[in-house]
Amino acid sequence: MASKQGVGLFQVSGEPYDIGYRLGEIARPVFAEYMAQSRAWRAVRRWRGEPFVQTLRDAARSHYPALLAELDGMAAALGWPAEDVFLWNCRGELIHHAPDGCTTLAAVAGDQRFIAHNEDGDPFLRERCALVEVRPVGKPGFVSFYYPGSLPGHTFAASRAGIAQAINNLRIREPTAGVPRMILARAVLDAGSLDEALHLLRTVPAASGFHHTLGCAGDARLFSAEASARRCSVRSVSGLAGHANHMIHPGCEAEAQIVTESSRDRQLRVDALLPTLVTPVQPAALLDVLHDRAPSGLPIYRDDPLDPDDENTLATALFEIGDAGVSMKVYRQGHCALDTFIARAITRN
Repeated sequence: MASKQGVGLFQVSGEPYDIGYRLGEIARPVFAEYMAQSRAWRAVRRWRGEPFVQTLRDAARSHYPALLAELDGMAAALGWPAEDVFLWNCRGELIHHAPDGCTTLAAVAGDQRFIAHNEDGDPFLRERCALVEVRPVGKPGFVSFYYPGSLPGHTFAASRAGIAQAINNLRIREPTAGVPRMILARAVLDAGSLDEALHLLRTVPAASGFHHTLGCAGDARLFSAEASARRCSVRSVSGLAGHANHMIHPGCEAEAQIVTESSRDRQLRVDALLPTLVTPVQPAALLDVLHDRAPSGLPIYRDDPLDPDDENTLATALFEIGDAGVSMKVYRQGHCALDTFIARAITRN
C-alpha cells in the first residue's frame, strides 16, 4: 500500500492496549487544547459518575472488551482518566449536539461501486486530524481518518477484509443501555465480511445510533444502514443514494430524533442534485456534489466558522470498491492529500 500525495499514514499495531496507547501518543500534541475549547466536552463531562455511563461501560466490556482496552491505553498515553476518555467516546449517547456531522453518497455504476463522504467536525480540528493504519493482532486491520482521542472507525475507513464504511451522526433523543455507537462502528472494521458487519449491526444492542454506508471488495452490494437504539434499517443501494444526519428510512418516525437545520438542508440539496447526474455516474460528479455550496439554505460543503451545528468539513473521502480491494482518496480543501489502495486479504479456512 502506497501513499502518493501529501499525507502519510501513522502505523499502529499490536495488542489492544498497545494500539490505544499509540493512538493516544498521536493525539497528545493537540488533545488538551482541543478539549479545552470544546463546548461538547464541557457538556459531556457533566456525566461523570452517572449510573447510565456505567451501564454503557458494562455493555462495552461485555461485547467488546478489546476495544475498551484500546480506550484505556489511549487514556494512559494522553494522561487523562480512563473514565473521561470513555465519556468522550460516548458523546453521542450523552449529548444531542456532538459536533460530528457528515454527508455520504453511495453509487452503483455498472460494475463499479463508490462511496463518497464529507467528514464534518469541530472546526478546531481542521488540519489537526490524522490518518492511521491500524493492524490489531488477529484482526484484518484498516485505514481510517482519526479524530484525536476517539476510537478510529466512526468517520470513514476501509479494512483489509475489503469493507469500506462511512459514518453519519444521528441525533437520537432517547439513548438506552447498550454498546456505545463509536465502539460499534469500530467493531464493524474487525468484521471479516459484509454479511458479518450487517449481522453485528442487527444483533448487538446499540445505545444510540449512526448511519453506516457499507460496501465490500469482491461483493457487488452496497448498503445504507440506520442502526439505532430501537431499530436497524438496512436498505440496498442499486443506483444513487445520499444521507445527511437524520434518519430517513421508512419507519424512522417511530424513533425520536433531532433534525437540525443544516442536516435538513443538506439532505434536501443531495436529493435535488443526485437525479441530475449523468449516468453512469463518474467519481468527479460525486465530489462535485460533496463540494456544493447551495445557492440558498445551509450548504453540503461546510466552511462557515459560524456554522449552526459547530461543524466544518475537515476532509472528503472517495472510495472505489473493486474485486481486489478498495481505492481510497482523501481530499482536504479540494486537494488530494492521500491516494492509496487497501488490498483485500483473502482468508482461507
